[in-house]
Amino acid sequence: MEQTTNEKILAELKRLYPDAQPALHYATPYELLVAVILSAQCTDERVNKVTAELFKKHNTPATMLELSQEELEKYIFSCGFYHNKAAHILSASKDIIEKFNGEVPAEHDKLKSLAGVGQKTANVVYAVAFGGDAIAVDTHVFRVSNRLGLAAAATPEKTELQLKEAIPQADWSKAHHWLIYHGRRVCHSQKPDCAECTLKDWCEYYKNK
Repeated sequence: MEQTTNEKILAELKRLYPDAQPALHYATPYELLVAVILSAQCTDERVNKVTAELFKKHNTPATMLELSQEELEKYIFSCGFYHNKAAHILSASKDIIEKFNGEVPAEHDKLKSLAGVGQKTANVVYAVAFGGDAIAVDTHVFRVSNRLGLAAAATPEKTELQLKEAIPQADWSKAHHWLIYHGRRVCHSQKPDCAECTLKDWCEYYKNK
């Protein structure tokens, strides 16, 4: 049976990035949760530098709550949006202690119930830390999937729903990383390198240039 366009795109992404992994450094689900909150509109490289210092003393919900919001803001200032991010980290840490006995919950709905944790953060932690099937739509995933035609949506929320239809569930978490890698290496936001892209024959963006 001949492959569909979506199947061809996914097969090529898998070929290009067979070892795609999260770029954030973490040792526990809690460290990953904090790193993902910090990564919003910030590079993973910057987050890794910040958490390398932060996690020396504050890498559990209890030790994080030893910091005041102002003290935490000083650690994470360079990640941007530090006021909101600090508030989210402290709120989530408080919920983890009070509602889940200090352990990051492994279920998606419970992750999303944490104060300061949205859909994207819950998806990343659920997929990466606990091996769940989820597609987290960050700026790279949103841009690349809509350019390729895997989705045709105006919002990350609608993009996630369409990607769940377009991609087999067993590949959701892996496809998230494939799309991120392609966005970073080839399908840049300002100047996508279409000439070198091996997906251009199936790409809606390229067809309509």
